[in-house]
Order: sequence, then C-alpha cells, then structure tokens
Amino acid sequence: MKKIVLLAALSMLAACSQKTEEKKETPAEPVAEAAPAPAADSGTAPGTYDVKMADGTMGTTTINADGTYVDTDAKGKQVKGLFATHDGKDCFDPEGDEMGMCWAVSKPAADGSFTATADDGTVVTVTPKKQ
Repeated sequence: MKKIVLLAALSMLAACSQKTEEKKETPAEPVAEAAPAPAADSGTAPGTYDVKMADGTMGTTTINADGTYVDTDAKGKQVKGLFATHDGKDCFDPEGDEMGMCWAVSKPAADGSFTATADDGTVVTVTPKKQ
C-alpha cells in the first residue's frame, strides 16, 4: 500500500511537471489565446521532491522534463514510469502491471510545498527537495 501511495505521489509530481504543448496553427491571435491555458494546467514542475506519506514515512519523487518520473521509497526501492497531467490532476503510470494513479494538487505554499490527494482520499505532503 505504501508503495502505491508513494508511486501515486511521485506520479502526481511528474504529471505536474509536464507542460501542455501550445498549438501554433495561426501566427498571432491563437498563440496569444493559447498561452494562458498551459499555465493553468501545467502541473508540477520537473525537479526532485520529498514526499511525506500520511503515516509519516518519507520518499522522493523526481519528475523529469521528458515526461518520466522515478519514485524512491525510504528503503531505496525505485519505481519508474510516465508522468502526465489529465483533467487538472498529476497522473503517474508506473512501468509494468501496476495501476496508475492521479492526484489533485493544492496550490503551493510560499515554500513551494503542496498537498496531493488521490481519488481514494490518500493525502501526501510534497516539498521541493533542497539542493
């Protein structure tokens, strides 16, 4: 269960990091109108994040700019997969047979931290990892 929660949290982070591609079908007006849409649904930015589970255990999620992610639990076990934003949620799709999971993300606090809530009600706290 912890693995699924960590995977979901990491997936959410990964999904947030992907930016929606702008369609440039016409030169001037459509580009100006399309620009705000990606900002609203851009998701979590690429980077590495500390993820605190509801039970207090910690993990790390790295969201890559290429739409992939890597979740690492407290014991060092890694889960890799694809990250995307769907219907305003960060979604993580792990490699293999495991089910993917989407997370609703709160607005970031001043320190960049936010909460992510899975469809099953699981809540995790996500904080950008300090370099």
